[in-house]
Amino acid sequence: MKAVRIHQFGGPEVLTYEDIPDPQARKDQVLVRVKACSLNHLDVWVRKGLPGVKLPHILGSDVAGEVAEIGEYVSGFTVGQRVLVAPMHFCGHCVKCLAGVQNQCREFTVLGNAVDGGNCELIAVPAANVIPIPDALDFLLDLNQAASVPLVFVTAWHMLVGLAAVRPGQTVLVLGASSGVGIAAIQIAKLFHCRVITTAGDEAKIEKGRALGADYGINHYKQKISEEVRKITNKEGVDIVVEHVGAATWDESIRSLKTGGKLVTCGATTGPTVGLDLRHLFARQLTLLGSYMGTMGELREVLGHIFAGRLKPVLDRTFPLKDLREAHEYLEKSQMFGKVVVNP
Repeated sequence: MKAVRIHQFGGPEVLTYEDIPDPQARKDQVLVRVKACSLNHLDVWVRKGLPGVKLPHILGSDVAGEVAEIGEYVSGFTVGQRVLVAPMHFCGHCVKCLAGVQNQCREFTVLGNAVDGGNCELIAVPAANVIPIPDALDFLLDLNQAASVPLVFVTAWHMLVGLAAVRPGQTVLVLGASSGVGIAAIQIAKLFHCRVITTAGDEAKIEKGRALGADYGINHYKQKISEEVRKITNKEGVDIVVEHVGAATWDESIRSLKTGGKLVTCGATTGPTVGLDLRHLFARQLTLLGSYMGTMGELREVLGHIFAGRLKPVLDRTFPLKDLREAHEYLEKSQMFGKVVVNP
């Protein structure tokens, strides 16, 4: 099959389009023919070098495709059936997995990180990770849209619902309206009837954020986030901040919280090292929450809203798999609004 692999860490030039042997599905696995695989910033970080990644390596976390082959021990699927692949790897038998918190399993990793991902024509995955796409869903007939869903929507759902316990009527600040997590978080917060403030680097992205449901937009290049938040909330601050930007926005995110507010973070796009004045933490009774993807239960839960049309993915642009280098270069320019997808 055709695949894109990295044989060394570095820039987009290390992405190599090549022929490799077809994967062989175990008896408890399903072989999926990849039709679409969306990009995430994780792909860039892994490409540049992360611990635990063995070379050569295939990137790609979000897979949509069709069932190509079914293992002997697997039932409930048919060849040609349209499916999503849960973007996670876990052991399935430890105490955490059996308790339904797979993202706390010692073996847990994101597909395309410590295990090979979906930038290829075929991928063999455990049957538990294969999720059928209902045939009646017209808006997901395009598998590019389907591939734009799993990682960012389960991440945002875990952040807002699983950890921050979002409630109707709260005010939520979502950093980065144009990011995958930002797009998902805006919609999820509105699903819970929250007031949503979002940020972006230009007016066009802010308007697209409003179109998704955001009530207010802040241009983080022209405005100070915390000052605008104070104006919008009559100096009160927000209940929840959805943070994934890191060093560039951390201080403003903390300052934007109300007393007793919660900051939940899942990433550090602009850098992992931030400062924290503990006096602000305890005096203002703030809660800081670290979030890593989500669980299979949460993925199924948020997919229920996707399949019902209450939440929708946003697709920015597609590339052929052979042009994955160009897709990475485009992703790193941060000019997109929505997901970038490659097609084998």
